[in-house]
Amino acid sequence: MSIEIKMRKNEPIDRALRRMKKKLDRENIIKDVRAKRYYEKPCEKRRRKEKVAAFTAMLRARYAN
Repeated sequence: MSIEIKMRKNEPIDRALRRMKKKLDRENIIKDVRAKRYYEKPCEKRRRKEKVAAFTAMLRARYAN
């Protein structure tokens, strides 16, 4: 997976970096790299996913009205 950001004419570097970060964030590359930095046991993955699911269910129940 290679991501390419082309500098536009007279574009500041800050703005190009911002575009690159947004693109990386949209494609979840940063998230995947951080997750794969260390090995996560299957039971830990399952526990983390269950925790996220419980949290989203709680939010849905809270704002269902």
